[in-house]
Amino acid sequence: MAADAPKPAVVQRSQDWTLDVQYEHLQQIMLRPADGGHPVRYWYLIMTVTNNAGKDVEFFPQCEMMTDTFQITQAGIGVPPEVFEKIKERHLGMYPFLEPLEAEGTRILQGRDNTRDFAIIWPDFDPQAKQISLFIAGLSNETVVVENPAGEEGAEPEKVFLRKTLELDYTFAGDAAFRANPNMTFAGASWIMR
Repeated sequence: MAADAPKPAVVQRSQDWTLDVQYEHLQQIMLRPADGGHPVRYWYLIMTVTNNAGKDVEFFPQCEMMTDTFQITQAGIGVPPEVFEKIKERHLGMYPFLEPLEAEGTRILQGRDNTRDFAIIWPDFDPQAKQISLFIAGLSNETVVVENPAGEEGAEPEKVFLRKTLELDYTFAGDAAFRANPNMTFAGASWIMR
């Protein structure tokens, strides 16, 4: 069934654009709550976005993490602002203008001089997970509308809207009790319609 899923266009239509993106692989950071409780783990990646589309574009990101245990987590939800500040401090030398990724929309101006660096942050995920996928949408305006294959028989097919999305896959080995030093492997990146 996955083989029948729509794929992004090999050659985009003239009105479509896709931002150039580079990223640092997934990392973790611990933050002790203000009440002095146990440190809490968060996961993040830093994404660098450059607009070579020939026009300024609106960036409306949607970033999700999905585990092989079917846990889906939206980036930024349940993440206190102090986490971003700690990440920014950690990477100040390499990314002096690092920004938190906001879902409200950001205008990305044309050209290399307007390249932007964003931190995408998730709370810790299911410790039993052995694989995770990160889905980053909003990097392109390429879309497609398809019929929902799971619709009721005999009913008018429901339409589903899909966006070109960057998928990053990681695998974890070892005991969940040692998550502080995970044996994490980057399993690949691909553009999908999701």
